[in-house]
Order: sequence, then C-alpha cells, then structure tokens
Amino acid sequence: MGENDISLHCVDQIFGVYDDKKKPLLPGAVKNKIPEKLLLYCKDFRVFHFGLRYTKEEDAKRLIRVIVHHCLNPTSLKCLFAFSYVGTAGGLKVGPLGIEGEPPTIMFETKSDWRDELDRTGGLLTYRIISSNENYKISTRLPQFFAASVADDDIKKYKGKGIPLWCWSHPSGCALLKMAAFPETVDDNTSQMDKGWIDRQFQVLGETHPLNHTIKTEILSATLPTLQEIQASYSRFKQLFLPDNAAEFWESDVKWLSVLENANWLEIIRQCLKKALDIVECLEHSTSVVLVEENCSDLCCLIASLVQVIIDPHFRTISGFQSLIQKEWVMGCHCFLDRCNLLRNNDKEAPVFLLFLECVWQLLQQYPPAFEFTETYMTILSDSMYIPIFSTFLFNSPWQRDNNQMLDEDRRMRSRSLKLPSVWEWSVQFENSVQALFYNPLYIGKPKPDRFRRTQRIKDPELNCLEIVQENVMGIPEPQRQMSLPSSPSYHSRPSPKKGFFREETDHLIKTFLGKKISRWTPTAEDHSVNNRLFYENWCSKPIDHHGLLLPLHDGPALKIWGQRYLRWIPEVQIPGGGLTTTLNKACEIIDEIKTLQTKVSQCLLKRQPSSPNTDVFTPFHQSSRLSSTFPFGTLRRQSIKPRIPVSTNLSMSFGSMENLPDDEEDLGLL
Repeated sequence: MGENDISLHCVDQIFGVYDDKKKPLLPGAVKNKIPEKLLLYCKDFRVFHFGLRYTKEEDAKRLIRVIVHHCLNPTSLKCLFAFSYVGTAGGLKVGPLGIEGEPPTIMFETKSDWRDELDRTGGLLTYRIISSNENYKISTRLPQFFAASVADDDIKKYKGKGIPLWCWSHPSGCALLKMAAFPETVDDNTSQMDKGWIDRQFQVLGETHPLNHTIKTEILSATLPTLQEIQASYSRFKQLFLPDNAAEFWESDVKWLSVLENANWLEIIRQCLKKALDIVECLEHSTSVVLVEENCSDLCCLIASLVQVIIDPHFRTISGFQSLIQKEWVMGCHCFLDRCNLLRNNDKEAPVFLLFLECVWQLLQQYPPAFEFTETYMTILSDSMYIPIFSTFLFNSPWQRDNNQMLDEDRRMRSRSLKLPSVWEWSVQFENSVQALFYNPLYIGKPKPDRFRRTQRIKDPELNCLEIVQENVMGIPEPQRQMSLPSSPSYHSRPSPKKGFFREETDHLIKTFLGKKISRWTPTAEDHSVNNRLFYENWCSKPIDHHGLLLPLHDGPALKIWGQRYLRWIPEVQIPGGGLTTTLNKACEIIDEIKTLQTKVSQCLLKRQPSSPNTDVFTPFHQSSRLSSTFPFGTLRRQSIKPRIPVSTNLSMSFGSMENLPDDEEDLGLL
C-alpha cells in the first residue's frame, strides 16, 4: 500500500464541509450543492482532507457518489476486495513468516497442532482431540478439531452447546475451559434437561481429574460489559483522537479528561483486567475455571486469551502470541466479519478483539522485558484488521472461511480452493527491514532448555497424566514461577454504571488517606481492586520473573492511553527527539555493544579467525534528536500525516533510515 492508499473498509465516516460547517455524507445525500471539502475519517485514526473547490460539479458528484457507495453501503462477502485480489493474482507467492529463524505460527487446523499444545502445557490424558466435527458434520460454529473430555455421542446430540472446550492447562493440573451456554427456552422440560446435561459435564470433569481439583463456573455476561456497551464506549472514546485541525485539537484539549471519563473505555479495560486476575487467582490455587457465554465467541475469547498471556510466557513471544490468536479467536469462531463491520452491518459491530489488544498493551507497557514483540507490532496488527485481504480477520468462523474459499465449479469435488493469505504472512505487507521493528530489543529471552536442562515426559499410571521431569544438567539456577498465592474473596456483582473511572480512584484515595471514619460518608459498594489486594501484595513481595506470572496493574495511574495507535497522526502531540524513541535508541546501542563483545569473546575462546560481522537486527537511530516520538509512523514535518508504516513494498525501512528527514532545522515541526 502506498502512503495515500486507503482501504475501503478502513473508512469509518465521511463528512462534507459546507461554509466551514461539517455535515455527514450518507448514500444519496449529495444532490444539489457540492461540498467545498471532503473529510475521510479512518479506523486507523488517519484524517484525509480532499479539496473540491476547483473540481467540476459533475466530476465532484460522481466522485462523492462512488466513494460513499463503496465505503458506506451494505455489501456482500464475495464483493470484498480479497476475492478479486486473489483472482487477479492467480495464486499469491509469499516468503517465510517473519524474520528468518522465527518459529512458525501454529494454525491449529490439524489434530497434531492440538496434540502438540496439549503436550506442551502438560494437559491431562482425559482431554483428547475431538475429530467428530471434521468437515463440519456436526456444527458450523465449532472448528474441525478441538480438545475436550466428552464423548462423541454427546457432541452430536447437543451440537457443541454445553460442552466445556479445553483452552489451556495449568502446571498444577487444573485447566481453563470455555463453554457455550444453552439458549433460554420456553419449555421447562427442555431447560431442566439442558441444566442436567451441564451438571453431568461438571461432574465428569471433577471425577476424571486426578487431584480432585474444584471447578468454578464464571458467567461472563453477569460481570463484564455487553457488546452494545463496548461499542458505545469505543464510539465515544475514538472521537478524542480525530481532530480536523490544530484549532479543534486545542479546543478539545481543555475538556479532554472529562470526555475520557464519559467514554468509559479505560473502565472497561480495567474490568477485563480484573476479571482475568480473578481467573488467574483461581488457577494458581488449583481450581479449574469454566468460562460461560452465550455463543462462547466474544468475551470467552478475550478473557481466555488474556489469562494465558498473564500466566504462560510462551504467548508473550511473537510466534506464541500469533498461535494464541489462531487458537482462541480464529478457531474459537470469533465473528471478525460482524465485529469489524466489514459488511456495514452496524447492529453487530463491537471491537472485542481490539479490546483484547488494549489489555495486552497495558501489560506490555507495564512489563516491557517480558514481551518479545513491540508496541509497533501491536499497532500494525490492529491496522491489519481493516485490510480485507487476509483470511485471519475476514470471516466469522473456520466453516465460513473454508466454504467461501471453495471454488464454485469444484465445490462438489472439493479438489481446489482459493488460498487467501494469512495476516501472519507479514512479507505480504512489509519487507524484513520493517518486520525488524516488531522485535523488542529489551526482551529478556528465555535460556534454551538444551543448554542446561534435560526434559522428559513420562506417563504416571496413578494420575493418568503426563508428568514432565526436568533434570538440571549444569546446575545453573533458573527463575521459579510464583505460584500458590493466598486466596482472596471473590465478588461477581456488576459495577455501578454511574461510578466512573477517575471517580472510583478518588474514592479509593479518600478511604486510604483519611482513615476508616470517613468511610461511612463514602459509597458502601465494594471496590473490586481491594478484593485482590492480598493477591497483589504477596506477588509483589517477590522478585518479578519475566518468564513467569505477570499480574496486571489496574489502578487508575497504571492504565495508560495507547499513544502510538491513537496519537500517531496528530502533529501537536509529537515530541521531537523524545518519548520512547530515545529510550529505544539507547537500548539498541547497548545491545549492539554487547553483541560485539560476545562475538570477540567467542572468537578468543574458540581461537577462530575474525569473520565479517553479522547484520544486526537492532540498529541504533544515531540521530534520535531528528526523530519524533511517534516513530516509525510520524515525521517531524509540520501538518504532515505521511505514514512511515504502512509503506510500499519497495521502501526499505530501518532504525537508521534518516535520508527522508528534513535537513534544515527551520523545516522541523517543532512546537
């Protein structure tokens, strides 16, 4: 994509400017007067201005009519650009996934992928790979293969409803599961039968568990916001970052905190972090958790994925994080097509996957050394949701993907099918020099097991499970995961909608600094952050293990605005030569120096001749004062929205690419 290319489905709103007044343009709205200017608001927060004052009236009408029609009118799935794109390409050839040497992304499309994940997490043998839904014989809302502990006959009888699906196994032996709830029925006999079926499933889970761990059911709809609330909150929140000009930005800056409070977006993020913390606490105390939702494809995907990122360090690597999205979101039948509103069905839109990325970003900015990927990687991933050529974010389920990729003339024979690229094939969008920006130079990599440990998997006949035995060969101590933390009370009441994000923090400070006497004049509702206080204090009293448990901080001062995603195109907020760019530059310099010293030491020990230095992934900026805090997206030119990413495929991008920056200091957009 070029710097001014806009995906049709990335366009969020279209406005026309008439005598300095902005009016929304809808299909069929332009009939008489032509607007002087056309404003396009994009979902990646770019704002494009197109002047029409010197355009012929007929040309302007035709231009506006075509743009509005293709960007705002409801359409069908086969009319999306992806199908025409593959047809004209005649089979897309892509390079390797990511930088050379990067582990592949597990797609969870085969039985072996699920078996490997069960073995990696030490899942019990009671959880087996279910293949009865192969070719989607039973349900189109289930993947072809998944892990569960129920019989095939029960799956066929209830078609996936009320079946606890396996997500992840804790080292203690308990597991994280998710389940689609039965719909409310009028027939009481049917309701009792469904309830009895669910009770039997929980009884089976309890009896087959070797350590007799308890099982907790978490109904997410009772404690988390609804899809309508998430959509309404995000609609208010994103208006903060779409100013038309500098004057409008400074005008909104006066009431910025008030608008942020009313949007309630940070409060929703905090509620998700709190819920994930509750689930983590249960798992750390050997309690299996079953997440329950109506369709098991929205909040279940969010909380299950977030819990695994918090506990399992494998999912904090790039390949692990991508595999997690494949397992919980793509194979979990999350409705990307509806939630991203690619077909312009406004009644179903809700940015649930974006909410998950927001929660992970909070963890990333709190514990940078624990994540292999960077903020730039997450920003690019969020932008890719609105480029409808990737099969990852284009369908509501694997069945819909496979069904629509099948060629019409060969549908009966099932011999040929279209192959849309996956979003993980980053070479479709970027060269390796751009992909290098995805890797975090501050990441503390885990030592390779084969260097100091020997791992064996044996079957324990008494426990009927796989036991992982690790022998320390070299005697090198390794960090231990913080487990067995003290429990705390659990409350499941929905927080009051009248209590805002900042107001809740104020109440907490009043109770803390003014003592208990003032509590009788303050609201009596329990502050959910207090519930996990003991859990936090015990964890914080020990050294942080970046390859172990990472508890998210969810107090008001700890939650930040995802600056790179929301502020990158606003010149007024850019910091020339400052921000995280300077910190990253210094880290790159230190890493390069360490790698150089390591090379010299290895050459001396092995008595080898000096060889040509390898190409470093992390190259210092060298002239960080000439860069902006929004690097690699923004530049220092005043009133410039030229993106550095996305870029055309022939543009080489690296930390040291300084040739496009202005040479004259007067040309710098210093504020």
